Amino acid sequence: MNTLSIRDLCCLFCCPPCPSRIAAKLAFLPPEPTYTLVASNLSTSPTDVNGTQHYPQQQSSTSDATTKYTINFTDRAEWQHSNTEMSLLEPYYVTTSRNNRIACLYIKCVSNPKYYILFSHGNAVDLGQMSSFFIVLGKRLNCNILSYDYSGYGVSQGKASEKNMYCDIEAAYQSLKQRYHLHESQIILYGQSIGTVPVVDLASRHGDCCSAVILHSPLTSGMRVAFPDTKRTWCCDAFSSIDKIHRIRSIVLIIHGTEDDVIDVSHGFALYNKLQNSIEPLWVEGGGHNDIEAHGQYVERLLKLIDEEVPQLLNQQQVSASKPHQQTAQIQLASTLIIPTTVTPSTTNTNHHSPSTTTTNTNSNTI
Repeated sequence: MNTLSIRDLCCLFCCPPCPSRIAAKLAFLPPEPTYTLVASNLSTSPTDVNGTQHYPQQQSSTSDATTKYTINFTDRAEWQHSNTEMSLLEPYYVTTSRNNRIACLYIKCVSNPKYYILFSHGNAVDLGQMSSFFIVLGKRLNCNILSYDYSGYGVSQGKASEKNMYCDIEAAYQSLKQRYHLHESQIILYGQSIGTVPVVDLASRHGDCCSAVILHSPLTSGMRVAFPDTKRTWCCDAFSSIDKIHRIRSIVLIIHGTEDDVIDVSHGFALYNKLQNSIEPLWVEGGGHNDIEAHGQYVERLLKLIDEEVPQLLNQQQVSASKPHQQTAQIQLASTLIIPTTVTPSTTNTNHHSPSTTTTNTNSNTI
């Protein structure tokens, strides 16, 4: 994990002592890059003494669209698959509206995917560290996955910030639609930890941008994480998903561990209560911040969403579209707050445990 220097700490708390700036600076901890992207149909880019390749600060979107890249992992990426599966990875760059050139990675896990997942990863990891997990997850769910590195992460340009994060996901989302010719109904948005922040923002701004949203260990706002007794959103707050989530029109699945010591499960409860179209959440009994994927019900719940709930929703929408003059009830597959027994003793836990073969490469207690 990256550490803050004395100079950083002084700037953090003294210049000026703004809670939103404190929250933002503490939230972003990009690791040392665990991969490089090499342009395979261009001349070799210059390298530094460590062998790291450098590319021009600006490239046109046309160049980014036509240039083919290959991804090379360092040992820290802990790549767990064979060279054959490297062919499933299609890296490329997109340029955001803030002129940051960010890295995207498309993983063709299956030849005939049910859906395409736009995955916003958590903190303290980059695409290199997540690639092995994406292959396992995509094959289990029969979906292809596109992920991206936020500005300042991996080989993406710029600095990590809340505003950049919103532009990053917008650029990745548009590239997924245009590059692979997808309709919104084929896309599922997935955010993990701090990655839930750009997902909520995107889904709340674009009414019908996806068929479903998955929020994995989400946070309500930066100040509510730093100061758990915060009851309202202040003007200086950051990452205020709690004030946006009610505008999401897609169905939303919330997954949260009951023993999360980084983002308390109460954040998941609060967001669930604000949903417009809620489905049965997954409160993982005993789950922490970085181990939910190791629980069997994690994949089971995602499969239920993909195999049952999303198709049901799309079918209902088709019926509604064919009968425009009939008033239809609001689609809400589950509307009762389900709280685990460890939090509310009088409530029954509906989760079922089973062994899981899914693993992930996650780091440290950071959001």
